[in-house]
Amino acid sequence: MPWADPGGDVTIPTPIAIEHPDRVLSLASVMSNTGARWSGQPQLATYRILLGRPPQDRDAFIEHVLAVYRVIGSPGFDRDEQDLRQIAARSYDRGRNPAGSGRQLAAIIASGNRTQQLRSLKLPTVVIHGTADPLVTPSGGRATARAIPGARLVEIKGMGHDLPRGAWPQLIDAIAGNAARADRPAAGERASTPSGSA
Repeated sequence: MPWADPGGDVTIPTPIAIEHPDRVLSLASVMSNTGARWSGQPQLATYRILLGRPPQDRDAFIEHVLAVYRVIGSPGFDRDEQDLRQIAARSYDRGRNPAGSGRQLAAIIASGNRTQQLRSLKLPTVVIHGTADPLVTPSGGRATARAIPGARLVEIKGMGHDLPRGAWPQLIDAIAGNAARADRPAAGERASTPSGSA
């Protein structure tokens, strides 16, 4: 799950690899879980900040986003709060949706446990997870990697539930390396089906 917009309109990728395996050449699962209730559960400290309603005022919303990322962000990497402020401001100006986080939580609950379906996947898969993720704890990534046959688990030391710039080289190498393992279609065949990610 990439950078989440606290209080914004956040969508969870459809499990395309499960429902339409013919459309996916490789899979990168980032900061995710199988949906099982015994793995990847949030730390209690995350509930208070994430379940609160984001402020309506622009400046207060920006400060709220910073407060969220102080809780769920990466303690092992430098955080550029000015950069985060700019992202939060753009998110607010783009058209925030206060119901977004609630819908995301409902979608997570409704999607259920996908462990059995994940076991049916037969494609190059990398599972990337931060060792310091308090929102989807590392057991979620480990469970995902165990469920998908042949999946490679990449745990990034000190990464939380964000994508700190300092981790980008590891993230890019893991995703690009995994995509390079994909079987390439013959010329003209499945030309419009790029590598998927979840």
